Amino acid sequence: MPVVHREVERTYAADATTVLPSLAELVAAADGALPDPGTALTESTASYRLRATYFDTADLRLATAGLTLRRRTGGADDGWHLKVPAGTDARSEVRLPPGRAVRTVPAALRSLVWAVTRGAPLRPVAELETEREARRLVDASGRVLLELADDRVTGRRVLPTDGSGDAVLAPETWREVEVELVDAGTGMLDAVERVLAGAGLRPVPGASKVGRVLGHPAPPRRPAVTASSPAGDVVVAYAGDLVATIVAQDLAVRLGAPDAVHQMRVATRRLRSALRTFEPLLQARETRPLRGELRWLAGELGAARDAEVLQARVRAAVDAEHAGEAVVAADPAVAVLGRDRDEAYRRVLAVLDGDRYRGLLRDLHALVAEPPLTAAASRRARKVLPALVAGRDARVRRLVRRARSAPPGARREGLLHEARKAAKNARYAGEAVRPALGRDAKRYARAMEAVQEVLGEHQDSVVTRARLHDLAGRVEDPVAAFRYGRLHAAEERRGERAQAELRGVWKAARRKRLRRWLG
Repeated sequence: MPVVHREVERTYAADATTVLPSLAELVAAADGALPDPGTALTESTASYRLRATYFDTADLRLATAGLTLRRRTGGADDGWHLKVPAGTDARSEVRLPPGRAVRTVPAALRSLVWAVTRGAPLRPVAELETEREARRLVDASGRVLLELADDRVTGRRVLPTDGSGDAVLAPETWREVEVELVDAGTGMLDAVERVLAGAGLRPVPGASKVGRVLGHPAPPRRPAVTASSPAGDVVVAYAGDLVATIVAQDLAVRLGAPDAVHQMRVATRRLRSALRTFEPLLQARETRPLRGELRWLAGELGAARDAEVLQARVRAAVDAEHAGEAVVAADPAVAVLGRDRDEAYRRVLAVLDGDRYRGLLRDLHALVAEPPLTAAASRRARKVLPALVAGRDARVRRLVRRARSAPPGARREGLLHEARKAAKNARYAGEAVRPALGRDAKRYARAMEAVQEVLGEHQDSVVTRARLHDLAGRVEDPVAAFRYGRLHAAEERRGERAQAELRGVWKAARRKRLRRWLG
């Protein structure tokens, strides 16, 4: 996994005459936000000349996705940097050594962004030179709390030519100030900002130097859909959002971001479900192969996600059963499941670098760009979509009815699992049409989500019990086997509680007024 550094910073616009406050003023304002109030603080200063070349595709796919990729020299962190948004004021930065090649992006970085570039060549798109005066706030132990960088920037757009080489446009110059937290709480940023505002500096949210040169490209906005929109437009807009989510989560998975595998898996499943639910609106010969590939991808992601959930569930069960104790005999189970999780994650990373996955991404982009719509797709959404959602709803009701009438045991558990999947697909269908059909679809989707969650808790219990049974049969220590049995019994109780909760949730979901819009 690449090494990721987290940056928390804010950028401020300044002009040539702006006088920056001293760090002493900043410290006085931020005293309550300091990690160790009262400790002695000193100021260190340094000057740099930073030179950076930024890389992107010819149509700026990285910049449109909010990513920046550069090779920079002249500072303490010379090398290749990939910057990824990570929330308000924060970015994650992947760093690699500069190497010898100055115009060829390292293969590791090309792989990280492949889902965004789809293999298009990465080439220089901008050159920046920055004269930086950096002041750092340092405590008595040498810990850097904050850095204030006064930057005077010269930026040039780089364009390809018909012949060899590139065309460098006329330079643009400006001044800006960056305040970066190094080892301090985010409250310190707010305190510093109040002082900078008094000096006439204004924040520039989401600013980036290269964005200014390139013009801050943004993804195209999809037109809003309504009940009078063509049904095909509603489905294509929904599919486009899901493809964008898969692409965004691809990089998050590669960087090991929390919950990224789950989010990518959910988007993949939603898209597959949509292609099946709304098949009458799309040419089946085009979408059915895609459904098969999406099922394959969801399975690969699911192995990693299921291993992650299973380990967390067993760990929580161990903690609940033996709160405050050192349960040595149960630790091997958690360790085994942790190794399973790590192996499944490594497999996911291999899949994301494979030709099959890359081919799927290309096909998904083609689906959204040139959707294979049928004649029915041109009809109004309110006339077509409710009946397609109703088909999903009928399957949920049929399976829940069969499961509740089945005797306890494997058959009931199997039917409840199928009912969970059906409820999930019905929920996805309701969410897909909500932008066009509004409140009715939203309420229906929420009801199906409640059913799905209860049945999901039951299925997690079934899977966990099976894994505990397997682990118990593989250990020789009778004490450990006994504890696995205790955990197994606890999971049985959780499964029974879920079945009991299903009665109330299903009663609420069966209300006729939830389905009036389905026709």
